[in-house]
Amino acid sequence: MATDTTLPSPAGTAPPRLDRRARLVLFVLCAAQFMVALDFSVLNVALPELGRDLGLGPSSLQWAVTAFALPSGGFLLLFGRIADLYGRRRLFLAGLAVFGAASLLATFAWDPASFLAGRALQGLGAAVIVPTGMSLLTTTFPEGPQRERALGISGTLLSLGFTVGMVLGGVMTDTLGWRSTMGLLALFTLIVLPLAPRVLTESRTPLRPRLDVPGAVTVTGGLLAVIYALSTAADRGFGGTDVIVTLVAGVALLTAFAVVETRSPAPLVSLPMLRRRTVAFGNLGGLVTFSMMSTVVFVLTLYLQETLGLPAHVTGLVFGVQGVLSVVAGMFAPKVVGRFGAPRVLVFSLAGQGLFVAALLGLGTDSGALLATVGVTLASMCHLGAIISYGLTVTSGVPDGEQGLATGLVTTTQQVGITVGIPLLGVIATTRESLFDGVRLVLAIDAVVVVVAAVVVGVALKGAGRK
Repeated sequence: MATDTTLPSPAGTAPPRLDRRARLVLFVLCAAQFMVALDFSVLNVALPELGRDLGLGPSSLQWAVTAFALPSGGFLLLFGRIADLYGRRRLFLAGLAVFGAASLLATFAWDPASFLAGRALQGLGAAVIVPTGMSLLTTTFPEGPQRERALGISGTLLSLGFTVGMVLGGVMTDTLGWRSTMGLLALFTLIVLPLAPRVLTESRTPLRPRLDVPGAVTVTGGLLAVIYALSTAADRGFGGTDVIVTLVAGVALLTAFAVVETRSPAPLVSLPMLRRRTVAFGNLGGLVTFSMMSTVVFVLTLYLQETLGLPAHVTGLVFGVQGVLSVVAGMFAPKVVGRFGAPRVLVFSLAGQGLFVAALLGLGTDSGALLATVGVTLASMCHLGAIISYGLTVTSGVPDGEQGLATGLVTTTQQVGITVGIPLLGVIATTRESLFDGVRLVLAIDAVVVVVAAVVVGVALKGAGRK
């Protein structure tokens, strides 16, 4: 198992400082998570230029995003479990190597096929890095203040990476071209990969049961099909035959997965774990906070540029303010969690996110940039509290031997949430006759969903965690 690299914390005292080795471990794991989060958004602004350069038409540009989203979401659970069985450090290093090589391929892509292959391999590397990195973090830092602090930093950088990607992508594309966005990811890998073997220790479950192959096939196939259907629907709507067929197939495969897991002697997903209230409803809170916040960012981007006519760099500054203040919130979130407990913080963070999104209903057609900046920033600060507290809620009390599975569920929730929000709600804004009316409708639905989720999670987790 991973060696505890931190100092003991006497009861009732403040969390101890992390020693040099612990800080290096945290740096490596958080840098990798930041790099993956950056990849989710850094290419978005560059898509038009990329399409012109490589000959990807408007209808094909979505594959620049979908090619990454499919493997990164579809294989998370599988790689999380493989890491539990065969070594988290080993898979983490392999994932970094694949991600770095794929980023180089995407940087120097000579045609659409080579670029999309690079993006798909990036997604595959991310599917390894995210669950193994999270499980290395939760097995290295013991449950309590140390883990709360580590996950607080990780959650902050996850949110910051997505925001920085949106701002940085536009600047780099305008000055250096779209290839620089992929080259930046390769550079990140070159920094992290040589350091990782020196500071990370191997960690795996002491038992070596056989891998649940039927479960792996059905859950991976189901997630791939659902993510493909929802990603495609974001571009073409839900009426396409391929969308309907793959969505039905995905649901059928996930249903088969649930049946398989009840009969497997070594299930990929432990059903007793899923019956834990903290795991089930913690992940529900995570799914809602990610899907609804990604939708808010999407529709506000449309509102600021299409309705108010703001240029792209000003829109980027709005989300830059959001990112900076979210980092500030992340610095205090672990202390709040330590005082009130992760389940309570999750509930109040969801409620705050929903209420601040509701405040955005005051946006107008002639003005609203200030309200948009303040509203999305406050909602994002609550969102960051939800990210940190739901990860702690889900992983607390889970044995080290199942941390890869638990964090695989956490990160699968993240990816599915980011993927489904925009197709399910964003399409409402883009298909209505009035974009402004569509944006307001989406914000209203978004706020209601988050507040209702806060109530449901609050009732389900009443009494869980520290009082």
